[in-house]
Amino acid sequence: MAIGKSLERLFNAIADNCQTLSWTIMRILAALMFMTHGWPKLFGDNAQPVLGGMDFFGIDLMVNMLWIAGVIEVFGGALLVLGLFSRLSAGLCALLMIMAYATAHPAWFPTLNNGELAAMYFVVFFVLFAFGPGKLSVDSLIRGQR
Repeated sequence: MAIGKSLERLFNAIADNCQTLSWTIMRILAALMFMTHGWPKLFGDNAQPVLGGMDFFGIDLMVNMLWIAGVIEVFGGALLVLGLFSRLSAGLCALLMIMAYATAHPAWFPTLNNGELAAMYFVVFFVLFAFGPGKLSVDSLIRGQR
């Protein structure tokens, strides 16, 4: 019994000491990986044009929605890496993932429609929107929180 309680206290102490670092790693790694999806849309061999493209739910917006997605993925991701304007950036990225899931992965079950990545990015960005960027961020430095 005493060994079980001691191990629990040890693991809780280690976990408590890892919170800031793990939150920062999650934010930065998710944002960097997200940026890799936007980079080819803006700067790749088959970069998306700004104008034209496809309809958005049957509405011709005259702007290429894949180009807009690329801008949000690259620049929203870069802001999240820095932890700058994090809630706005995370909210836009989460909204983009809802739209991506609805347009490119219309069936409900993610493993059947290849929508797991969009669903996981949505969850990560929604949590970042709700809880903020964490202590190791430019937003935290600006607000004087450490």
